[in-house]
Amino acid sequence: MDMTLITILTSIFQVFSVSLGVGSSTLAITNFFVAIADGKIDETERRMMGVVYVVLRIAMVAILITTLILFVLDFMQAGNLSALSDFTYAFLIPLTVLFINAVLMTLHLMPSTFGPSIQAGSWYTLGTLMALKSLGITDFSLTIFLLAYVTWLVLATSIVNGIMAILKAHKHGLLKK
Repeated sequence: MDMTLITILTSIFQVFSVSLGVGSSTLAITNFFVAIADGKIDETERRMMGVVYVVLRIAMVAILITTLILFVLDFMQAGNLSALSDFTYAFLIPLTVLFINAVLMTLHLMPSTFGPSIQAGSWYTLGTLMALKSLGITDFSLTIFLLAYVTWLVLATSIVNGIMAILKAHKHGLLKK
């Protein structure tokens, strides 16, 4: 099979996988907000969230496989790691954070103050990177990317925790409905 065809098909599957992850992440965080709004997660909510988490894991595995294939193809073409683009490394950073955070959340080592927002922020970063790639905007420095990514994670954490505070205030009757 031609390397160009492999690259094209793998890239398409990677875009599908990121899209699946971004959509599932949106559902996961929305389900989480709905489930905690009344202060308890009932069995139906837990079951629905479980299905979304399975879809997220499928998306993560698909992204990992496609990214590894594309990384190897890039490496074979570039000849060494230092010749890979900042965009390639920029994509690997939130992907790595996504996996580490997912493991920490599964082991209950990541507090809910940070875990959900890091996941959502990383998924949306991957989605943004795919959109930039489709527009041909891949020539940015890793430093600029890191500053934007950290800023986005801080903003995402503020948004998620703000929504959680509002839900908690509603639950305790501190805010009018």
